[in-house]
Amino acid sequence: MQSEPLASRSCRACAGKPAAVDEMQIRTFLSELPGWERHGGEVSKTFRFQNYYETMAFVNATAWVSNREDHHPDLEVGYNKCIIRYSTHSVGGLSENDFICAAKIEQLTKI
Repeated sequence: MQSEPLASRSCRACAGKPAAVDEMQIRTFLSELPGWERHGGEVSKTFRFQNYYETMAFVNATAWVSNREDHHPDLEVGYNKCIIRYSTHSVGGLSENDFICAAKIEQLTKI
């Protein structure tokens, strides 16, 4: 496993039938992602904001990251919150890409 921080990595294309990450990797990755939780075959976090404008700015920044990494989350958007859910359909669960993107999204909140 790589020692480079998740947010410094780039997503890799899921060619063929890549394997999902194992339980030990999931626990290790989640330890780097405060507030992110595993729910079955996905990881998610709820981000809260002061108003709709801040929420939409975050959603747009998330879309930019997703497009750049070519790995896209499910989003649930409300007035002052956004729930982000990552999973990798091609592996039927979680891949390293899910955690890389979660780490990059986490960095957006530090700006």
